[in-house]
Order: sequence, then C-alpha cells, then structure tokens
Amino acid sequence: MSPNAGLKDVQGKSLPEASIPALELASVSYAYGKRQALDDISFSIPPGRFAVLLGLNGAGKTTLFSLISHLFATRKGRIHVFGHEINRRPGDALRRLGIVFQARTLDLDLSVHQNLSYHASLHGIGTREANQRIDELLQSIDMSDRLHEKARSLSGGQIRRVEIIRALLHQPSLLLLDEATVGLDIKSRATILADIRKLVHDNGISVLWATHLIDEVNHADQVIVLDRGRLVANGSVNDVVKAAGGTTINEAFSRLTGIVALNPGHRP
Repeated sequence: MSPNAGLKDVQGKSLPEASIPALELASVSYAYGKRQALDDISFSIPPGRFAVLLGLNGAGKTTLFSLISHLFATRKGRIHVFGHEINRRPGDALRRLGIVFQARTLDLDLSVHQNLSYHASLHGIGTREANQRIDELLQSIDMSDRLHEKARSLSGGQIRRVEIIRALLHQPSLLLLDEATVGLDIKSRATILADIRKLVHDNGISVLWATHLIDEVNHADQVIVLDRGRLVANGSVNDVVKAAGGTTINEAFSRLTGIVALNPGHRP
C-alpha cells in the first residue's frame, strides 16, 4: 500500500505522493525544564531525498529525532510523516519510519539472524517473508556469511550495518539515522554512506541523516543546520553556503555555528 493512501485534499481528492513531504515540521519547540532544546523548528523533506541534519554535539539533533520517532511527545508544533501527524496518528506515521539511533542496540548474545528475525516479528512480518528480506538485505551489503554469528563477533561498522538492515525490514518510506558513523573508521563510514545513498537512488526512500561531520555532506544533499536548538540554515549546499557568505560548506557551517568567532583556527 502507498504510504500516503487515504490522504486527501480539502476537496476530498486523493493527493499524489510527490506532493506530500516525507517529513514536515511546523514550529516545533521542546524544553527540558527551563533549558530550551529546540526553538521553533520548521522544515520539510520531499520524498526520495537525502537530507543532512548538520549540527555540533548539543545542537538538538537527538532531541529532534526523539520527537519525530514519538519517544518524546510533541508539546509545541506539529510533525507529519507522509502527511500523518505523529501526535494524532502515531501508528500510521511510525509504520513509515525506520530508525537507527546513535547508541548501539543489537543484542550481542544473539546471532545476526536472531536479532533481525525478532525485529521482523515485532512488525508482524511472517517467518518466510522475514527470512527472504533478511537474506536479500544481507546479500546487498555482502554479509550473508555472518548470518548465524553472534553480534559480538562483528566489527563496529558491521554492527551498524546490521542495525540499518533491521530498520529497513518493514520497508519504511523514511529512514532516520542519528550519528550513524560515530566511532567508525573512514572506510566503514564511506561504505555505510554509500549504502544509504544507493537506497535513495534505487528505491526512492527518503533519508534524514544527522551528523556533525562536514565530509558526510554531498553537494546534491538538502542541508538543515541546527545550532543550539535553532534552525540557522535549510536548503541546497549552494543555498546554505551563499546565505552564510562563505565559499564552502565547511566555511558556512563554521560561520553559522560560531566556530570561527570562538576559535578562528578550528575547522570541523
């Protein structure tokens, strides 16, 4: 079924998928007591787009992911996933989401297959179909030979790739990844990024990739820059660079987050 099945305009006509953002935030704010973690955040991501949520540690990226995934209740503002408001229709919204959080979450004492099949069962996927999807996804990243090995025997990069496969088992339309390459070597980071970008290209899945690493930004990406809970830029790489008065995305990010003013010699 289409992720947007049942969505209609004000005249009752069905809306085409291409006209509905994969993710849309409108005036979203969130506070931990008196500390404002997010302040009036609004942006949207079109279907089939790779979007980078760029920000330093503490910018609000993880809080934003917790709101989108409904771990935290949205108290101010609205969040829609393919037109479904997360507060009013959480089931419809969450079925379209695949999520990979920063913290490792595989059970290290279970095999790769056990970790994946358990997750599939939570989504109501039958054993036969689950095994087929697991086999296909593992083959796509050349890890079929690790199917029955315990997760603790895998490298950090392999664990992360299995977590990504797990997030894709129920065939989501929007994939969220929070600092997915933290702690990995350059080769593992590049491999994971290439895998995700291939998903966007081949399957039309939408991706929100949260990172603080400038070199993970591609020229064709949508870039959303957070700084201390505020949205300070949103657009193409060229748009963000131009708005910041810089010449590169590195320079633009430094200016937007105040790194140059604090430490002129530093480049993220």
